[in-house]
Amino acid sequence: MPKTYLERRWGGGGQNPDEKELRAAIAELATPDEEHPDCWLSDENGLTVAAHQNGKVVLENPETDEGPWHMKSQSADQIIELWRLLQVGDIEAIRSKPWQKGYGSSS
Repeated sequence: MPKTYLERRWGGGGQNPDEKELRAAIAELATPDEEHPDCWLSDENGLTVAAHQNGKVVLENPETDEGPWHMKSQSADQIIELWRLLQVGDIEAIRSKPWQKGYGSSS
């Protein structure tokens, strides 16, 4: 299983987080903070799934310039599903979702 790294909204997170840690990171998004609007999970290759406070999710790999792609109105469970797929290395399943090109609007 590939290593993953969680970055929580206000810092910290750690390596290979469990579901409780993932849900705690998402729960932080319920408090509006324009300066820190997201949290994300990255794999060891740099592929990143970021969750934003407005329900938007962004997929990109800054290390290889892949993406960005986005989906709007994602629930906590949908975000957890994407993060779990990243944790087990099922990149095909992640890419098969209905992503749209770009970051999308901030709303």
